[in-house]
Amino acid sequence: MTFIGWLQIAALFLAVLAAVKPLGLHMVRVFTGERTFLSPLLRPVEAGFYRLAGVDERKEQGWLAYTLSMLAVSIAGFVLLYAILRLQAFLPLNPQGFGNVAPDLAFNTAVSFVTNTNWQNYAGEATMSHFSQMAGLTVQNFLSAATGIALAVALTRAFARSKAATLGNFWVDFTRANLYVLLPLAIVVALAFVALGLPQTLDASATATTLEGGRQVLSLGPVASQEAIKQLGTNGGGFFNANAAHPFENPTALSSLLNIFAMLVISAALTYSFGQMTGERRQGWAFLATIAILLIAGVGAVYWAESAGNPILDELGLDAAAGNMEGKEIRFGMAGSALYAAVTTGVSDGGVNAMHGSLTPLGGLVPMFLIQLGEILPGGTGSGLYGLVVFALLAVFVAGLMVGRTPEFLGKKIDGREMKYAMLAVLILPVAILGFSAVSAMLPAAVASIGTPGPHGLSEILYAFTSATGNNGSAFGGLSGNTLWYNTTLGLAMLLGRFAYVVPVMAIAGSIAAKVKSPASTGTFPTHTPLFVGLLIGIILILGGLQFFPALALGPIVEHFAMLAGTTF
Repeated sequence: MTFIGWLQIAALFLAVLAAVKPLGLHMVRVFTGERTFLSPLLRPVEAGFYRLAGVDERKEQGWLAYTLSMLAVSIAGFVLLYAILRLQAFLPLNPQGFGNVAPDLAFNTAVSFVTNTNWQNYAGEATMSHFSQMAGLTVQNFLSAATGIALAVALTRAFARSKAATLGNFWVDFTRANLYVLLPLAIVVALAFVALGLPQTLDASATATTLEGGRQVLSLGPVASQEAIKQLGTNGGGFFNANAAHPFENPTALSSLLNIFAMLVISAALTYSFGQMTGERRQGWAFLATIAILLIAGVGAVYWAESAGNPILDELGLDAAAGNMEGKEIRFGMAGSALYAAVTTGVSDGGVNAMHGSLTPLGGLVPMFLIQLGEILPGGTGSGLYGLVVFALLAVFVAGLMVGRTPEFLGKKIDGREMKYAMLAVLILPVAILGFSAVSAMLPAAVASIGTPGPHGLSEILYAFTSATGNNGSAFGGLSGNTLWYNTTLGLAMLLGRFAYVVPVMAIAGSIAAKVKSPASTGTFPTHTPLFVGLLIGIILILGGLQFFPALALGPIVEHFAMLAGTTF
């Protein structure tokens, strides 16, 4: 670890912090229907969409209608994307002449992008046409991210309102998230990416002459536009197989920092929007502090583990002073790779600029564990916020048990109904992750896909289902996932991680909105203090530790001690 490395990490987090308030306030204005600087240009477009769709923007929905509208968008998106992939050979903008995507891979990919997971069991430059990339994958990058934001806004309104039967209008929130938040930011970031060297063309490839005099065909395409929304929407799906380690997706250390900034900025700003819309700005800052503490700790742990290197290299007579550079790009270095690995798993993005399967055992454990904590650091666009609120409800419930008072959060009494829904939501991750992993570890056809035997092979399987259920999308690269078993089971895990989680959350929102919002009293447990931040961190870590520690002990932890002993499996 170096001073320059930590300076780079600190500069990135400070830049995100500087953007939290202005972007958070902009989103408050957008979702409360106030006029913004974009209104003169976009308001006519917004109103036109409502007329075409027959939507009355003044008519609000209850939690069930809001949730059903969200599911309708997701189902339609899945059907459309699946059709595009299955008919790819007959559609335009296919200069490479790629054939149709196989049914099981098309299912996995369509589910992946609709659920904001962007798990990829294919090499983009060798599988997807420009039309599939733009009209299929990039469009879903916008729609899935906007869906998450809309759901977070609906939950926020539940705490802001008193005795309310509605949470807003999904179609309005969904449209505004796309028009006023995602699209303008994506245009700005895409132009910045082009300036930094990312291709943006409809050409299929270019031919280059190598230093040895040979000829090399380089895949091209509309990369910058997809990269922008990939990161802003915490999607993570790469245009190329190597994702952000590819020089056309991420050519320099500066473009890498912009990637990380784009991943964090919307999800982090939504915590401020939550505080502003509920009238409890200190609560928003408390959420942001919780996120920052855990995420910075994760970055530090990965940076330390990778800088420590591999003692087996010392025994082989190799100089390990530079740390573990296996699977990393020199242009990003140790700090840039550790920062990217922790942030991409903390925000449910899944893009990578280094191969996670090549990290040291502890360096690989941390990204996996960050996903297992619930993808709330700060999580996906919107999904991270409503996941954090679920943990906050669990925290106040525990606090209420300790002091003998009815739990209360932001003036709303929390009773058994909300706790049942909250536990139903948080149990989805361990059931899907551990259940699918256990079966895969015993099934010969599934075990045949691992790239490394022993504990690391178990980690490959565990990471895959952790990533899929957590809607992250990153992977330990040794696992060959393009099989009927993994395409199907990972797709099911993604569906459970997205929709089996969000439906109970929306039920909580409906229940909370209907309650009376009471003013704070002398006996109210404050939820914006360092004490509550500590309690919330404890709840997050305890749930993650108790549920997943046994599985982690059999994988990366065993591998770590084997590495210290100088042995391999």
